[in-house]
Amino acid sequence: MQFGVTKESQCHYLTDQEERLVVALPNDLENLNADAYQQLMQYGFRRSHNDVYRPHCRLCSACQSLRVVVPEFRFSKNQKRILKKNDDLTLQIKQQPEADYSQLFSQFIEQRHADGEMYPPDPDKFWNWIDCDWLTPELLEWRNASNELMIVSVVDRTADAMSAVYTFFHPDEEKRSPGTFAVLEMIRLAQEREVARLYLGYQIDDCKKMNYKTRFAPYERLVGNHWKKELKSHTLKAQNKD
Repeated sequence: MQFGVTKESQCHYLTDQEERLVVALPNDLENLNADAYQQLMQYGFRRSHNDVYRPHCRLCSACQSLRVVVPEFRFSKNQKRILKKNDDLTLQIKQQPEADYSQLFSQFIEQRHADGEMYPPDPDKFWNWIDCDWLTPELLEWRNASNELMIVSVVDRTADAMSAVYTFFHPDEEKRSPGTFAVLEMIRLAQEREVARLYLGYQIDDCKKMNYKTRFAPYERLVGNHWKKELKSHTLKAQNKD
């Protein structure tokens, strides 16, 4: 597999930094599949549609891939309370978006991320972004007793790992802690499937929208080219509510 380096551009997460990526350049889609992607994730790669990339910035190393050590994870008392608070929700796993997914996505972006790169919301562009020709993402949906859609998480699954791609939820249901609940449910599902790691994307300590992942210990961070294990959760003052 060949790789290329992008030109520098403005970082989406740290406004005082320039972003540069290493991008996998397969000759054709047959070079990429779930097994190959699992190996690439071990080196800090993520995907966007069919593209696989990792940060390769000249002057910054703030983005660190983070993965939960699934077999060793134990739910804390507070995490159990969050699960209990959402025990009226039912999980179903889909492979195609349902009719009400796009409406919920648009509400979420408009009310929670009007200052982000996905605003204004474009559901068609979003579904193309999470779609993939060499891997079928799972759509985890949670509905209440009235069948109202509350949360949707997009997850990639490989033989021995899961990777959280994106989560959106009902913007008026903050009391449920829906973002935290979705991650806890992913961990529980990973434990049921007996996979070793749940990848949560890039931890950026100085970005309040991206620094929540250290709540889910034990976890490992990719520092340089080595995974460093941390056993305790870290609650940063800059973290957003979810």
